[in-house]
Amino acid sequence: MTSLFQIIMLILSVVKFVVLAHLIMSWLVTFQVLNLRQPFVYQVWSGLNRLLEPIYGPIRRMLPNLGGIDLSPLIVLIGIYALEIILRNNIALFL
Repeated sequence: MTSLFQIIMLILSVVKFVVLAHLIMSWLVTFQVLNLRQPFVYQVWSGLNRLLEPIYGPIRRMLPNLGGIDLSPLIVLIGIYALEIILRNNIALFL
């Protein structure tokens, strides 16, 4: 069961990394450091959007309209950190 705990923590770490990569890339695109006309940048951007939209979509529908500010990545990261804390505090269930 310890391996199940480690696999869950690994998946949460990967999701956290992907969300942070998308967040940083969105800032770079917004401030025109990255250009979406470049094929590689567009492919990475499109892939990250397709990967994270099922996670962001329900959160965006619940949040009020904040006029261009998207808080869904922040809520996803807080949720991942909370889930990690819950799992670490209840590791005895996996032993």
